[in-house]
Amino acid sequence: HPEIKNPADILDMIATVRNATGKPTGFKAVIGAYGWLETLFAEINHRGIESAPDFITIDSADGGTGAAPQPLMDSVGLPLRESLPLVVNMLEKHGLRDRIKIIASGKLIVPSKVAWALALGADFVVSARGHMFALGCIQAMQCNKDTCPTGITTHNERLQRGLNVADKAQRVANYNKYIHYGAGLIAHSCGVTSARELRREHVRIVQESGLSEPLDKIYENYK
Repeated sequence: HPEIKNPADILDMIATVRNATGKPTGFKAVIGAYGWLETLFAEINHRGIESAPDFITIDSADGGTGAAPQPLMDSVGLPLRESLPLVVNMLEKHGLRDRIKIIASGKLIVPSKVAWALALGADFVVSARGHMFALGCIQAMQCNKDTCPTGITTHNERLQRGLNVADKAQRVANYNKYIHYGAGLIAHSCGVTSARELRREHVRIVQESGLSEPLDKIYENYK
């Protein structure tokens, strides 16, 4: 963006948008090198807690759509399993965890992935891909060409007729209910009343050896 050349400029833009809209304001990023986040969080503490973004949406490097440049999809950024705990721990380190909400994104389309992201430290989870599938997306990779054969990402009225709104609306509603139910079921199985109460100690990851490691041990050095 021509108006953002450094982390301080991000805070200036956030203040501008927040003052103009009166709404919660944040930003979304695929995390790669993270030195700029250290600078950003230090600048927030210098300016004052009110200058902080209300949220940061962390997207996984393996997310994206058919409209994204191929080199970026294949070779740039960290997957969510690395970037999410990294950012959460950095916020805790700078005393900003309670002020800035973390939103996780990137192929979190089933209850187990949603529960995993919440346990890792996310406050919220968003999913474009899951809802696209519920609408009938076949991953034709034509999102930016106005030729989507299912009628989802097109302004072509002939193609749009393939999208039955009444039918797909029910499918999307069912998908959302399934995600909420499934994540809640996992939480209850772990002994907590809500998926938001899941923590890293509730999750184990199977390693190449075939043995599992607790998530809090795997990420204990992500500071």
